Parts: sequence; C-alpha cells; structure tokens
Amino acid sequence: MRITVLGAGTMGHGIAQVAAQAGNDVVVRDIKEDILERGVKSIEANLQGGVDRGKVSDEEKAATLDRIATTTDLADAVTDAELVIEAVPEDIDIKQETFEAVEDAAPDGAVLASNTSSLSVTKVASVLDDPSRAVGLHFFNPVHIMELVELVVAEQTDEATVAFAEGFVDDIGREPVTVRDSAGFASSRLGVALGVEAIRMLETGVAGPRAIDRTMELGYNHPMGPIELTDVVGLDVRLDILEYLREELGERFRPPQLLRQKVRAGKLGKKTGEGFYVWEGGERVGASDD
Repeated sequence: MRITVLGAGTMGHGIAQVAAQAGNDVVVRDIKEDILERGVKSIEANLQGGVDRGKVSDEEKAATLDRIATTTDLADAVTDAELVIEAVPEDIDIKQETFEAVEDAAPDGAVLASNTSSLSVTKVASVLDDPSRAVGLHFFNPVHIMELVELVVAEQTDEATVAFAEGFVDDIGREPVTVRDSAGFASSRLGVALGVEAIRMLETGVAGPRAIDRTMELGYNHPMGPIELTDVVGLDVRLDILEYLREELGERFRPPQLLRQKVRAGKLGKKTGEGFYVWEGGERVGASDD
C-alpha cells in the first residue's frame, strides 16, 4: 500500500515507521527539511533499539528505511496515496485546512485519516466534499511499541472506509478498537479523567507524585502512573484536552489550577525537562517540588 503521513514529529514518524515495517511504501511530509531529518533519525534510533534487543534484524531495519521517502511538497506527497494520515498539531483549524488541501491533491479513492487524540473527527471531515472517506486513526505514543489504535467513526464515515481502516490496522500488527466519534473518544476521556484526579490529589496534599503513581503501577498494574504519563504526554497537551472536554462534557473536566500554573511557567513535562517531575536526558530523576 502507498501511505502518506503528514507530520514528522513524535506521532508522525512513529506512524511512518510501523507502516513501513509492515511492508508499505511511505512518504512523510513536513513543512521543513530539518523536521524531516529529525524524524528519520528518530526512526533509525527506534529501529536500532530493536536490533540491539534482538527484535529487529539489520536487514529489516535497512528495508524499513528504504521504504520511507520524505518531502516538503504536499501535492507530491499525496499524489498517488491510498491512505493519508495527518499527524499535524492538535488544532481544529489546522486539521481542517490540511484535509482540504489533501482532498484537492490526493486520488479520489484515497482514505483520509486523522490522528487526533480528542477533537471531533466529524468536524474535521465536515470541510471535505466527500467526508465519507474520512476516519480517525488515533495511535498511541510510542507508536512503535503501543499495540492499540483507536479507530474513530465520524458521522459521515461509510462502511467501506471503516473496513479499509480496520484492515490497515490489522496489517501493521496493531489492535483496532472501533469507537463512535464523541468528545475524547474512549481513550483520552478515560485517560485524562484519571490524570486530572491525580493532579487534584497533588493540589490538596493527599500524597506526592511518586506515591500516587506507584499506587496505580503496583495496585492496578498500570505500566506508568497518571502523573508521570502527564509529563510524558505534555502538560500543555493535557490542558488543551481538558479545556476541550470541559466545553463539550461539563465541569468534571475542569483543569486543576496547579496544571495551569505549571503550563504558564513553561514546565510542560519531559519535553522541557520539568513538569511534575524533573527530567534529564529523557529520564525521570526526581519530583519537581523535591
């Protein structure tokens, strides 16, 4: 299959990697060459990690990289695509503009997928002349490790598009979970509900971040606690999702003041070196308030 991924950031390069590893020809498009270069280097590093752990052969690594091309030209990227997956910033206007541009340049039969984690796929697709070919494909970070893909069915999505998307997810060795388009879908709605309550517990002094996280890791077998996960996802990303869910679903998703304060201070989590934890070299080294 010929697949185009729009965006070479954390999610985009991960989606490109797993699609190429499954034998698909992939074009990654971003607005700047240096972003594309960083994305390809990240793919190489992920694959090398697989080689080092004995999960990927040197031949598989080379073949995967050979299947990935990059470009800054949108029309060139989608001209013969069978599936286009956007992984652009989580902004409804940007996603709609991207879908409109793709529809103008891509083949009539191409399926257009959004990797949004919470925005309405129905609204994103509403700008299309043919919204029946739009669907949500919500991958999880890190894409090359996480098995789940949330398949979000918009109001306009037809059965053929759903079947195509489910087949694609199966083909790349991931598990599709199909949900109806609603605010936050299943994953983000449940994930932020746990995360926001954990932050409120911090605010009221119930326990420190590590104690809260270990409770969920050891008591509920979560691989990562809700506070640390918020740092990994990004406090700004979590705040945006909460604001959206509050608008759509009500006050139970009201963002805690502590989260707002951290974001205003630029303490966005792992990507800035400090959030609820302190990070060095991508590793958690202590709590922010220690």
